[in-house]
Amino acid sequence: MPLALLALAVSAFGIGTTEFVMMGLLPNVADDLGTSVPTAGYLVSAYALGVVAGAPLLTALGSRIPRKRMLILLMGVFVIGNLASALAPSFGTLIAGRVLAGLPHGAFFGVGSVVATRLVAEGRQARAVAMMFLGLTVANIVGVPTATLLGQHLGWRATFLVVTVIGLVAMAALAALIPQLPREEGGGLGRELRALGSRQVLLGLLAAVFGFAGVFAVYSYLASMATEVTGFSETSVTLVLALFGIGMTLGILVAGPLTDRALRPTLYGSLAGLAAVLVLFDLTVHVKWAALVTVVLLGAAGSMTSTPLQMLVMNKARQAPTLAAASNHSAFNLANAGGAWLGGVAISAGWGWTSPTLVGAALAVTGLAVAVAAGLLDRAPGAPSTVVARGEAAQERQSVG
Repeated sequence: MPLALLALAVSAFGIGTTEFVMMGLLPNVADDLGTSVPTAGYLVSAYALGVVAGAPLLTALGSRIPRKRMLILLMGVFVIGNLASALAPSFGTLIAGRVLAGLPHGAFFGVGSVVATRLVAEGRQARAVAMMFLGLTVANIVGVPTATLLGQHLGWRATFLVVTVIGLVAMAALAALIPQLPREEGGGLGRELRALGSRQVLLGLLAAVFGFAGVFAVYSYLASMATEVTGFSETSVTLVLALFGIGMTLGILVAGPLTDRALRPTLYGSLAGLAAVLVLFDLTVHVKWAALVTVVLLGAAGSMTSTPLQMLVMNKARQAPTLAAASNHSAFNLANAGGAWLGGVAISAGWGWTSPTLVGAALAVTGLAVAVAAGLLDRAPGAPSTVVARGEAAQERQSVG
């Protein structure tokens, strides 16, 4: 794999760290800024709002900017947002800093995914995208626990200063390692919007919303399940979350080659596997060793859906894939918010701490149904271009030519 993918992975590591670290720092922030922990929880939502709004907005604004320069500019916004968070004098300004830090998230992964596929030969493109996503999963294993520990001992502001430094390192890596890529002929915002509006792209985004909502319906309450149901101490929660991150890493590593070989079967299998693991977790959560094994499986099944979903929308918007790829990360963050909300509704309704597992399973099955329906429509007579898998590239080029 080209070294340029390392620059994308380092950038993804920084983004993943700042996205998830706030969950572990909420008590520290609340105490320092004189607010409650539930109110401080809005900082998580503020970042997600930035991602959802920024993905289409910044991608549209940068549609004519060369991709290497665009990646560096987006990482620059990320650096400014985290520096503003570190220096925020009040809760309101910290909210603004979190929104600003989230704005480039989706656009970066959209542009970065397109760049990753241009750096490798046909038949290895999903693996290249998976390598970039690997930075996100490693952030959950190493970045988030380390940054949380740092924030707890040196203050939460130190965490965001360190993430700012990671962003600066990422900018230097992008400038040094990403090649200048030729701009596609006929590109532009209008073409990107037309590609985004295709039926197959919209169905892919809908599958992402439901599928990933199944993951976040459980992940949002995983710490509470571990302590309230499984019987782990609060100090052991870090181990549970780290095992989830290890599972995510394994899932990403497996998903890349499988997606290159057979995109839709990988998508179907990962969503079906996710639903099965969520049902299994409802049974194993009461036994410590079984719960830990299932947490790894849950992380793996959840992350295995990300690469085929990303490649699906990119292939279906092949002539102008950047906005579609960026919008996929808006879909992931909508799933984050929606899954957490539905899991919370189930708990508040008195269904118990384990109820989000079955809610998540139902959401994953819904995502699978959307994906299968899209696949059937894709096979219908007169359907637009086919999804690229190994051996199908020539057919795809003919169909879009």
